[in-house]
Amino acid sequence: MTPSIVALHLAPKPHAPAQAVPQVLARAGAGLEGDYHGEAGGESQVLIADQETLESLGLAPGEIREQVTVRGLDLYAAPEGTRLRMGGAVLELAAAAEPCERMEALRPGLESALRGRRGRFARVVSGGVLAVGDPVQGEA
Repeated sequence: MTPSIVALHLAPKPHAPAQAVPQVLARAGAGLEGDYHGEAGGESQVLIADQETLESLGLAPGEIREQVTVRGLDLYAAPEGTRLRMGGAVLELAAAAEPCERMEALRPGLESALRGRRGRFARVVSGGVLAVGDPVQGEA
């Protein structure tokens, strides 16, 4: 199975509900257009999570505040700096995302259950459009 994007979510401001979108523009060095997490030069411009982990915990895409949900990709096996082509954009994986106390508000014990499994931060190195259904491929 080819890894692919299964969901995209944007939050326009902190603590605002994340909204599912069919596609989004990734801006080089600045994250996803319309999402407050985008920060020029920041390492945590985009949070990528895998559908398999969400399903194992009974969670829906977007619930843990990730912007990009993928299926069929082992996010934790790839070293920092790995580049992924997602649709028309290239994202570079950074550090693993640690769960925050907001996860406890979703469900008691979720913060602990997500340790080491919340996903990976990434920065946009080459802008373009990402859409639900787009393949995800490693870049050489």
